[in-house]
Order: sequence, then C-alpha cells, then structure tokens
Amino acid sequence: MADTQHTPQLVIYTDGACSPNPGPGGWGAVIIKDGSIHSELSGSEENSTNNRMELTAAVEVLKSVENPAKITLYTDSVYLKNGITDWINKWQRNDWRTADRKEVKNSDLWRQLLEQIEYHQVRFLWIKGHAADPFNIRADELAVAARKGEEAPPGSKRSSSALSTDHIHLFTGVTFKHAARVGGWSVILNWRTHVKILGDGCQGMSANQLYLVSVINGLGSLKKELPVDVHTHSGYLYDGATNWLSGWKNRNWRTREGDEVSNKKLWLQLDGLLSRYEVTFYLEDKKNPYCFLQEAKELAREYEQGFSCR
Repeated sequence: MADTQHTPQLVIYTDGACSPNPGPGGWGAVIIKDGSIHSELSGSEENSTNNRMELTAAVEVLKSVENPAKITLYTDSVYLKNGITDWINKWQRNDWRTADRKEVKNSDLWRQLLEQIEYHQVRFLWIKGHAADPFNIRADELAVAARKGEEAPPGSKRSSSALSTDHIHLFTGVTFKHAARVGGWSVILNWRTHVKILGDGCQGMSANQLYLVSVINGLGSLKKELPVDVHTHSGYLYDGATNWLSGWKNRNWRTREGDEVSNKKLWLQLDGLLSRYEVTFYLEDKKNPYCFLQEAKELAREYEQGFSCR
C-alpha cells in the first residue's frame, strides 16, 4: 500500500440496473477527482440480476483505478453496502457459505471485490437512490443506458421523482412457487440514511398473503411515528388498503356479495397498524421500479430458496 500522504484520493458513485430482474443488465460508475467528473464507465450483460450489476459496477470501477488510491465509494445498493461491511467476513470464515451452509450467491464477484479493497483503501457509504445527488443520478443513467444498449446523453435527468426525506419508505418484495406452495417475502425500510431489512421464507401461503405479511412486519417494526409510504407491485395490497378496506369494515368484514373477506386475520392486523401510523400506499410501475423494490424481490427469492432447502 502506498504512503497515505501521497495516495490519490477519489470519490466514486456506482449503480446497477436490470429489467426484468433477472434479465438484461447494465452497470454504471462515475469517478470524481478534485470535485469534478474525471471519467465515466459502464457495461452490460445479456442475462444478470440487479444485485450482480451493483457488484459488477463496484468491481469494474475499482479495477480501472491502476494505482492504489484512497477511495470513497457511494452506492444506493443495500445488498452491496451490507455485504461488504457486515456479511463478507462471516462468509470468509464459513468458506463462502451462508449460515445455513448454502453457497454464497455471486461469490465470484464478492471475491473480486475483496481483492480490490485489499489493494485500495475503500470506504463504502450508502446513498439514497434516485434522489437529489447528481452523481448518483448520472451513475443510474449510465447503467440504464448500458442495459438498453444505448449511450447515456450528457446532462440528462431521470424522470422519476425523488422520495420524501421526511417519510419512512417501506418497499415490499415477494416471490412464490405455485406448485410447491413455497414463497418468500422481504421488506426494506428506509428513512433518510437508515435502512432495515426484514424477511423470511414461508410454506402454505399465497402471494397475496405474503405481501400482507411483509407490510405487517414492516409497520410492526417501526419505532418512530412518522408518515410512512408503502411502495409495492401488488395490486391486491394496494386496492385492499386504499379502496376496499373501509367497505369491509362497514360490512363487518364481509364482501359486497356477503362472503367473509379473504385473509381476514391478516387484514385485521394491518388495519390495526394503519390506525397507528399515517400510511400512504403507492402502486409502482414494474417497468421502472425503484432500486429498493428490485432488491426486496431478490432478497425475497433468497429467503424462499433458503426455506426450500430446509
């Protein structure tokens, strides 16, 4: 390692994109030197996942820095940030196995990343994705353009609106195998720079039930009474919470046809939590999802696969 006093100092922003997920993927990175953009990198893969693209962005941009450097790397990926700061040492001790003895996913990229952080001095910091930071937005533009096989236009702005920093944001993810009746759920909670991940694998529950479970667990874990924005791809959850719930309660938890409401016990739990917090539900576009929604689904898939192997 070079003498710290003479080591170049760089700031790097990375991002990954994959749509559908898994599917065609792209990654982008911006290198900042002396307060301005020094260089930009991007690349793509025909078949990947959002998490692999996030990892690839970090690996490739660090490889591109030839001489040892002192680097601050900003990522909006919870998977990358938690992996490098919390999980990777445990994986190494377990011979790249998880706690349930399964092979660590994307271990090829994690090993390459480990080599790079041993070569450079790297500090990883999490940043809210698609918010107000122009360098994070630029890394996202590069990743999306690479995924599409296009060139990112200079100075372009992404159309998606920024998330409110005054609200707690709750992102749901669910996967479900109909034949085996096995599924997984995950929820990512984000408030300012704080992130919490919850999830589990389940058997004998439907996808609709898993979405309800994810929100119930997310809201139930809150310790601050702040406005909550729930972001989901589930029309059932969105319509139930925003359109149907008041009618069900007025009819003593009966549908208009007089039948008992499906998943009544779960809806009762959710209704109790909704009375405690100011909650707004958003049905998000699957074609242009927030990174956290993509990550939540990938985490749910890992919980599902872990449960299937028990």
